[in-house]
Amino acid sequence: MNAICGKKVAIVGGGPGGLTLARLLQQSGARVSVYERDQSRSARVQGSALDLHEDSGLAALEAAGLTDAFWANHRPDLNNLRLTDENGTVLHDHSRRMSGPGKRPEIERGPLRDLLLDSLEPDTVQWDCKLDSSEIQGEQVLLRFAGGKTALADIAIGGDGANSRLRELVTPIRPQYVGVSLVEGLVPAAKQTIPELWDLLGGSALIALGGERTIGIGTKPDESVLLYAGLKTDDRAVRQSLEEAVDPDQRVGWFHANFKGWSDLWEPLFREAVSMVWRPLLVCPMDQPWKPKPNVTLIGDAAHVMPPYAGEGVNMAMLDALVLSKLLLSEKSSSKAIAIYEAEMFARMQHMTADTMVNTEMFYAPDACERVVALFRSFCGKDAVPPASEA
Repeated sequence: MNAICGKKVAIVGGGPGGLTLARLLQQSGARVSVYERDQSRSARVQGSALDLHEDSGLAALEAAGLTDAFWANHRPDLNNLRLTDENGTVLHDHSRRMSGPGKRPEIERGPLRDLLLDSLEPDTVQWDCKLDSSEIQGEQVLLRFAGGKTALADIAIGGDGANSRLRELVTPIRPQYVGVSLVEGLVPAAKQTIPELWDLLGGSALIALGGERTIGIGTKPDESVLLYAGLKTDDRAVRQSLEEAVDPDQRVGWFHANFKGWSDLWEPLFREAVSMVWRPLLVCPMDQPWKPKPNVTLIGDAAHVMPPYAGEGVNMAMLDALVLSKLLLSEKSSSKAIAIYEAEMFARMQHMTADTMVNTEMFYAPDACERVVALFRSFCGKDAVPPASEA
């Protein structure tokens, strides 16, 4: 007998963490349902590529029996990250490790989600289920979804992201705005629409730094480019002006107003983007232990959202799934399994969040170019690649 024998497990949220957990539990015969707010698996375009790490994301996929599927879908072409200043001057080319110690191979979010979905039993994922509220009813958890649908579960696990509604059952502590926001956009047919930037990008990924601002761009398999423009701001008018910029000229005007001193080189990103979305970056407090509930817990961003400047978000979500699944399948009670999992998760995420916030400050510091380049060169040691101007 283990903690989930004969019990119904509900996972709220069908991201990489939730789907990985469902797969790991189903391998041992658990009754699992995943409730996802998207209307279908193809309801929206997935975001930027992800690099998975040996001791977290890749370890979870190995335990899930999905290593071969991962390597069949990974992107070996994403082997370089270029760092530039605000004028497009190349500062450093960083080669990612695709194999060997410290490898961090890349995969698109869409194929990662698909391989996880395809590994699950039919009808595991219940689509169009956006959680509105939940409550503990005796030894069960009642989930209420938009549109009136409800579900009862013996164990409920929230993998529903930074704005998790299940989190309200666990703790009143809410994620906090870190003072930095990203503007996300998609530029289709980038080789034709932004040829100069496409050549600078070199078919992989790029981060430009300067003036307490960042611009990150990366290629998609269809030769579109994802844009992430970051800026420090607490001014609501900055967001409002972006959302009111309905035509290309207005978006270019927004760029010049909020990225002063940046080269016109970056204009085409804002002119050619088919959509732009404002994404404020959030972080959970480093010290946020709550009293464990016997049948409710959280994984991934729902538990410990943080900015993306350590590349650990998806990896920590998948590691949460791996650790929690092992405990639910080995401990005799869900209350003990959850308590042990949360203690491990809190200890792990305290230093991870601290490191991420140090990196976030660095990327938006006045001397970001020098500090970020030094950081990436330290990863390479003697294998460091000099910028093109020095080669």
